[in-house]
Amino acid sequence: MSTHAKRERLLLADLLEAAGPDAPTLCDGWLTRDLAAHVVVRERRPDAAAGMMLTALNDRLERVQAEYVAKPYEELIQLIRTGPPKMSPYGIKQLDEVANTVEFYIHTEDVRRAQPDWTPREVDRVFADTLWSRLEKGGRLMGRKSPVGLVLRRPDGQTAVAHRGTPVVTATGEPGELLLFLSGRQEAARVELEGEKEAIDRVRGAKLGLA
Repeated sequence: MSTHAKRERLLLADLLEAAGPDAPTLCDGWLTRDLAAHVVVRERRPDAAAGMMLTALNDRLERVQAEYVAKPYEELIQLIRTGPPKMSPYGIKQLDEVANTVEFYIHTEDVRRAQPDWTPREVDRVFADTLWSRLEKGGRLMGRKSPVGLVLRRPDGQTAVAHRGTPVVTATGEPGELLLFLSGRQEAARVELEGEKEAIDRVRGAKLGLA
């Protein structure tokens, strides 16, 4: 059975291919070729990908990223589609599911929602529950930079605390939308915000996410 990560991987590859190398994305300053290179470097060059978390390795990451950006776009798409090499930890199905489901979902929407005619994507209940589970487990890490208290709420009433503090803003939406909001894509996420106007403005303009 196909995993969520594999499905999102193939969807991302298809969208990048259809968009072409010079289409906009929601990633600040990145075209589709930059996003494709990022995905490949993250999976295939752990020596450079460590720079995504360690500032001391930023220069190396930027050099390697530039090398992959310069590769033929079709080659990058094929590398994404075929997945990581056999010796990569991402080649383990369970780790791939944990590490890549959210990553690929977000980047898929980075491509989709940068287009002027995008429409909301239907997400099945099983996948929505998976995304919600990730929010419950990782929401506080992603929301740690929120300048105000932040509560996430599904339409069915389930809630998770992304950041403790006052005043409190409650973001209501489907799990995928809340995930995009919490990953720093506030303007593109379809959520309803409740709370004091000043607090809402602050969280809308905050740099949320893991970066």
